[in-house]
Amino acid sequence: MTESIRILNQLTFFTQQDRKHSCLSMGEWLVQEARKLGVGGATLIAASEGFGHHHRLHSAHFFELTDQPIEVTMALSEADAERLFQRLYEEKVNVFYVKTPIEFGMTGGLSP
Repeated sequence: MTESIRILNQLTFFTQQDRKHSCLSMGEWLVQEARKLGVGGATLIAASEGFGHHHRLHSAHFFELTDQPIEVTMALSEADAERLFQRLYEEKVNVFYVKTPIEFGMTGGLSP
């Protein structure tokens, strides 16, 4: 049985390690902005390989991590998503995202 199930949105941004905004990597900037806006949590994930709409392969190499794909994922309300999109608009940030309705909750108190 799950406890406190809520229906919200999962917002996932895809970028590369070498993309910067305000002297931070784009991934770090997105996490910090989400935190400033009061989003409940965000996760920055470094991927080993991927490609985007230009079909150019991006990958993490031992000596060169600047092209490493980065994913920032957060679960947030529609109001929080709109505030974050407004902030991206104000900052003129251009980044690919996927927004999906999700159900989430916490498990606990399970007995056999």
